[in-house]
Amino acid sequence: MDIDTRVLRYFAAVAEELNFTRAAERLYVTQPSLSRQIRQLEADLGVTLFTRTSREVLLTAAGEALLPLAKALVSDWQAAQRTVRGVAALEGRVLRIGFEASGAGLLTNRARTRFTQLLPDVVIEPKRFDWGGEVAAVRDGLVDAAFIWLPADTDGLHTEVVAQEQRMVGLAAGHPLAERSSVTIMDLRTEPVMWTSKAPRPWVDWWAVNPRPDGSEPVWGPQNDNVEEMLEQVASGLAICIGPSSMATYYARPDLVWLPITDIEPLRIAFAYPVSSTNPLVAAYAAVVRELSC
Repeated sequence: MDIDTRVLRYFAAVAEELNFTRAAERLYVTQPSLSRQIRQLEADLGVTLFTRTSREVLLTAAGEALLPLAKALVSDWQAAQRTVRGVAALEGRVLRIGFEASGAGLLTNRARTRFTQLLPDVVIEPKRFDWGGEVAAVRDGLVDAAFIWLPADTDGLHTEVVAQEQRMVGLAAGHPLAERSSVTIMDLRTEPVMWTSKAPRPWVDWWAVNPRPDGSEPVWGPQNDNVEEMLEQVASGLAICIGPSSMATYYARPDLVWLPITDIEPLRIAFAYPVSSTNPLVAAYAAVVRELSC
């Protein structure tokens, strides 16, 4: 039988969470779809991997035996993708750098300029990803390294925090708070906040400051898949958004106002690449980023 590594990832998520709802949220799929995939895997293997009751989900002995093997297969396939894509890029003297939205702000462009001065024969390919997508891109070899917005699951990656930025609130230009010079997070307690189901839940909660200082949950506004969709919704007055100060600069528009939030922790930005990376261009770029971030 042939198995899609995606199905093995699904199995591993359920096995680790022992909860189909949490696993579905982690994988960004619907619970019915996830359940169908697991049932099909069990049918293909001819074994039962989970025992399910109304109160709990448990691994069978067969499921316990499969879990480390499934994780190893997924990891090996990710390593294979990284290797072949990385070799092809290195052969072509190309360095692929991932980022999301405004990346690391001015540091992103400064590092690219400095690196090009040092190694003019290397082509830098910037690759932009949607919310949180740059982490998976590094693991899958779609990029050689990336500027990652923390918090993130950086297991298997070498990371160095290279920048931090104050978080800002984006408001429609006509919003009642738009005339202020700054706000606190509790000033926003009744404002619907944009969010996304594409990123891990801890990432979403951190950006939305959930829970708030008084223990309350934010008012959740519309979902979005990328920064452009988010800002369109905010400009229309449907919700607010929270982003780094570089977003206020790079995504400035006349129908938006950006205000600093004075009482929440800043965004930390890390430069990340696989621990197993032997790409000399990545090491050279990391040295440039490290020098400029000091």
